[in-house]
This record gives sequence, C-alpha cells and structure tokens, in this order.
Amino acid sequence: MRLRKKRPPEPAEEHLLRLVADGDRAAFDELYRRTAPWLAVRLRRRCADEQIVAEVMQETYLAVWRAAGAFAGSAVGGSAAGWLWTIAARRLVDAFRRRAHHAEPPVAAAGRVTAPAAEDEVLAAAVGGEVGDALRTLAPELRQVLQALVLDGLSVRETSVLLDLPEGTVKTRARRARIAMRRALA
Repeated sequence: MRLRKKRPPEPAEEHLLRLVADGDRAAFDELYRRTAPWLAVRLRRRCADEQIVAEVMQETYLAVWRAAGAFAGSAVGGSAAGWLWTIAARRLVDAFRRRAHHAEPPVAAAGRVTAPAAEDEVLAAAVGGEVGDALRTLAPELRQVLQALVLDGLSVRETSVLLDLPEGTVKTRARRARIAMRRALA
C-alpha cells in the first residue's frame, strides 16, 4: 500500500489569485485588502510622489485582475507576493519613463524647494556611521543596486526589473559596490 504525501496547503494569497482568475470579485477584494498595504509601503520606499504610487497601485491591481490566470505560483518557485511586486516594479519603471518624457516641472512645483528623496532619508536613518558614509560615497548606480539587494532584500531578478537593467549588470554593479565599500571601510 502506497501512502500519498499530502501537499502543503496553498498560501492564502495564491488561493485568492486562483479565485480571481475565475472572476471572483470577493476574492479580488480580499487579495487587495491583504496585499495593498505592504505593496504601497514598498512602492513608497522607491518613490516619494504619492500620485505616482497611487497610479502604480491602480495599474498593478488592474493587471492582476486581468492576468490572474497567468500566475504560475509555487509550481515554478514563485509566490503571490513576488508576482505582485514584479508587476508593481515594472509599472513603477514605466511611470518613471512616462514622467521623464515631461522634463519640465509643473508650474506649481517650480517654486518649491526640493526635499531629499525618500530613499535617501530612509538610507540615512537605516545606515549610519562609517557604513552609511561609505555607502553615500558610492556612485549612484552602484548605490541603487546595493540598496535594492541588501537593504530592500530584493533578488537579482527583482532588482533587474526594478532598475531596468540586465541581471548581469546588476551582479557586476553589486560586486563593484561591495569592493568599493570594503576599500572605504578599510
């Protein structure tokens, strides 16, 4: 007699995504309720503009509603949270690109004093002392990669999507950043 192994229960968000793929509106509402707060926090860590964050959130959940059936899930080593973040990161990059085409600041923003980026404030608060000083001396492209990989805990693939760089470039910049940090801290 052969014993069947029980499959571990599917995480709640993955189950909700499967229901959303079948058009279940209540499941979509529940998925939004569970995931929107942390997704908004992660987006705000990357962008201080609340309008962009709101647009990205809306576009992300619209994409989830439309493409929930494309979610492969744990069968390919993915998670619902990772899938949502990948969609949101791509939408954020798209929003940055759209905004870059409109190089002139709006009239209302022209007279304002520019505040430090939210990322820089978080970085200053999270990493102080010699390490923070060394991190701030890095070239911006190296600092972005190191911040995404180490401080934000993103994978190379997620960092690649977020920064719109090939994975090899992310790895190279991460290596260069670590070498520069070692030198600065020596």
